[in-house]
Amino acid sequence: MKHFLKIFVISGLLFSACTPSAPEENIYELKEMKGGRFYGGMFKLNESEYIKSLNPLSIIDVYSYRVASQVYEGLFKFNQVDITHVETGLVESYMVSDDQTKYTFHLRQGVFFHDDECFEGGKGREFTSADVLYCFKRLCTQDKNNLSFNLFSGIVKGADEYYKATKGGNTPNIDLEGVKALDDYTVEIELLKANSVFLFNLARPGAFIYPQEAVEKYGDEMRIKCVGTGPFNIDMIDEDISILLKRNENYYKTDEFGNKLPYLSAINVRFLKDKKIELMEFKKGNLDMMYRLPTDHIIEILDDAATNEDGTAPQFELQREAEMSTQYLAFNNFKGIFTDINVRKALSFAIDREKILDYVLNGEGYDIGKYGFTPPSFRNYDITQIQGYNFNLDSARLYLKKAGYPEGKGFPEVTLDLNAEGERYTNVATEVQKQLKDHLNINININVAPISQITEKSLSGSFDLLRLAWVADYPSPENFLWFFYSKNLPENLEDKSYPNFTRYNNPEFDKYYEKALNSLNETEANKNFMIAEKLLMKDAPVLMLWYDEGYRLLQSYVKNFPNNPMQYRDFTQVYMVPVKKETDQEG
Repeated sequence: MKHFLKIFVISGLLFSACTPSAPEENIYELKEMKGGRFYGGMFKLNESEYIKSLNPLSIIDVYSYRVASQVYEGLFKFNQVDITHVETGLVESYMVSDDQTKYTFHLRQGVFFHDDECFEGGKGREFTSADVLYCFKRLCTQDKNNLSFNLFSGIVKGADEYYKATKGGNTPNIDLEGVKALDDYTVEIELLKANSVFLFNLARPGAFIYPQEAVEKYGDEMRIKCVGTGPFNIDMIDEDISILLKRNENYYKTDEFGNKLPYLSAINVRFLKDKKIELMEFKKGNLDMMYRLPTDHIIEILDDAATNEDGTAPQFELQREAEMSTQYLAFNNFKGIFTDINVRKALSFAIDREKILDYVLNGEGYDIGKYGFTPPSFRNYDITQIQGYNFNLDSARLYLKKAGYPEGKGFPEVTLDLNAEGERYTNVATEVQKQLKDHLNINININVAPISQITEKSLSGSFDLLRLAWVADYPSPENFLWFFYSKNLPENLEDKSYPNFTRYNNPEFDKYYEKALNSLNETEANKNFMIAEKLLMKDAPVLMLWYDEGYRLLQSYVKNFPNNPMQYRDFTQVYMVPVKKETDQEG
């Protein structure tokens, strides 16, 4: 179901754009190269929330991921055009055994880490198989900053044993059995059994490769101190204000014309929360891209993106994509009132999602969340088979009565925590608050906080109700269902839990989830994922709101920057073309 959009009037203020100082201006000038490509230019964009951590093992939010993926690389990376596939990154080629349990990776030679003071003489050294072994051992080590062990747990041979041996900071007296460096440029990884998402896992941030020297020098400061092999390196961080990435002059890749990559001289990431100001800056040319639009300006933007009356191209391009993203409210399934399934079902039936999508979001979404947790973005996975929760007041009031709160009597006040994302999520939360009061006579408080605080509440379980978005970091239904896998839970549910923030636990769900993971083909995997998701929705561990559709604006002079449902961004081959000024005359 697609939604039509309504028109409103634009307004906004300005903020000063970051520009390079005069002595450096020449490196930002555009210079034509082979194949009609251009070197130079600073790509300017904004994020509505600041990063939490750029440490590969700690990255769990999209804002950090989008920055870190320009600096670090893994053995594999996602294909920006066809996001359903991975392509080789630091791997040159690979082989897989017939039973799909043993992978042999031949690494690229002549790849160097960024120049950094963690190395002797400040000169980056060559990347080898020893770095892969080191990083994957750290991935399997218990540490407060390691939120990525699930990439190997139960998948790679010996990973769980190695992890257990590192408890309490102990140095294990065993090797990571399933990962071997056969020589300087060959790595072998053995799995416990075939796994349908293993290569996807090797493209995710927890599997990024970095040098041991950086860990020893920076430790916890790897939150902002990054040393990778990627096309850009961090030049400057102004906390909560901006991050400046500059071209890695020693990057190993070239394009099909023989030009060294990347093309861009720099990427400047700003952190401005007001989407209306961001839109004004984009329209003035002070930003080269804008992701997510102020909801009350969408139709005007659609009109502006249309071809001009004289047939000329518009100032900017509008890219629209049904995203691999789900918007929802997370119930705390471990403690508090939402441990009662009847309460969770009552609230799930009480929300008029159509009203939220049509009137609060002005249609900026793909569909209401009336099916499962997985969005409608995956081929051969029909979410319409999953029975979710649509607006039904009779059912909502019945379940609330079954929970012991007829007409809301005696229902305790609970708090809904969220980050703002401009005004978008705050407006949604206010509407949810109003509907629950009107429909069930229950009160909820609203607490707006930065994404770093919301993330901490999620991990620690110190919440009643959270407004969250689950954005795929690899293209599979599994990426949404692993959120509920109980074997990702800590022994003590009071400890930090990732990704199972809700602390949901259903052995039947786990059984079919594991069957899907061990499937040898997509059809078999999706069949089992579907059974697991149907079980999940019967338990209502989350309250579904809507499935996202992303709106992205690009200035017309930006080239080679395709959109995709994951909002995976690779700036390696993005370039800009010169803009003809209005004062230029032909002759």
